[in-house]
Amino acid sequence: MKELLKELCLVNSISGDEDTVRSVIEKKISDLCDEYHIDPLGSLICFKKGRSSAKKLMVCAHMDEVGFIVTYIRSDGTLSIAPVGGVDPSVVIGRQVTVGKNRLNGVVGSTAVHNLSADEREDPAKFEGLYIDIGAADKEDAEKYVNLGDCGYFESEFAEFGDHFVKSKAIDDRAGCAMMIKLMQEELEYDTWFVFNVQEEIGLRGSRASAYSVAPDFALVLEATTAADIDGVSGQKKVCSCGKGPVVGFMDRSTVYDKEMYALAFKLAEENDIPCQTKTMIAGGNDSGAIHISGRGVRTLAVSVPCRYLHSPSCVIDFNDLDNTYKLVKLLVKRIPEL
Repeated sequence: MKELLKELCLVNSISGDEDTVRSVIEKKISDLCDEYHIDPLGSLICFKKGRSSAKKLMVCAHMDEVGFIVTYIRSDGTLSIAPVGGVDPSVVIGRQVTVGKNRLNGVVGSTAVHNLSADEREDPAKFEGLYIDIGAADKEDAEKYVNLGDCGYFESEFAEFGDHFVKSKAIDDRAGCAMMIKLMQEELEYDTWFVFNVQEEIGLRGSRASAYSVAPDFALVLEATTAADIDGVSGQKKVCSCGKGPVVGFMDRSTVYDKEMYALAFKLAEENDIPCQTKTMIAGGNDSGAIHISGRGVRTLAVSVPCRYLHSPSCVIDFNDLDNTYKLVKLLVKRIPEL
């Protein structure tokens, strides 16, 4: 699964610009499912027949990643930008990026320290003060290559380091997409809908539409979630930790998860010697927030890979966690429809 994750992470597709990653995924799943289609917002909805039918289960992950959009071309040829998704400006300054479909190289710049007032030096960075430098001579030169509304993407290598660790952009949520593709290669016990959603990072928009279309009884959301297990952070503020297995939450900022599904996840993990953890803070959110209140209501659970430095060009996971998350998800897909 590592090579699959690498391939998916290196594709550039921010929210609202998912065509490229969807095309890659579509080629991989076209022979793995019985039918599939792309909905009007761009989500990829697939159906795979199992050995038998039961209540309708939807397994989903989102295809989009965080990034930037060009809002203005300045007189010196630099590009004013706005974030697409929850990007902390402090992780952006000085980063290499690419712009537009032609992957024009650029660097994120900011006002030089010696030009900042004393108050400005004390304030955290803001996107209003950031820009992308593409090496253009002036505005007229930049306009030859860039249009307003062009997308900007983190440029980041997929690298292995330490003991089982990997780092890359877009692990949120290409990790979930990789697990779904692998799961679609398996023989399934029950009929299952697999949905690769768009626009999660800007308000759970794709899942709101796709959940309405599928109208499932159960939803299993595959994600990456924030791990703050670093020096200086203690107790509950760590939220979860890399190396301790999949994260199954009981509640976040947008969802109270189904208690029976939550209990089943930990039961299956214990019975099969899979390390498993929960979040120690009510934090974050994912497509579950839109799915569980869709239609008549959907019984929903999220299972996530713990990830350091989320929404940055260097997301970090322990690959063993991804492997164990997949093992737990595979068991859940067999048991959830029986609830």
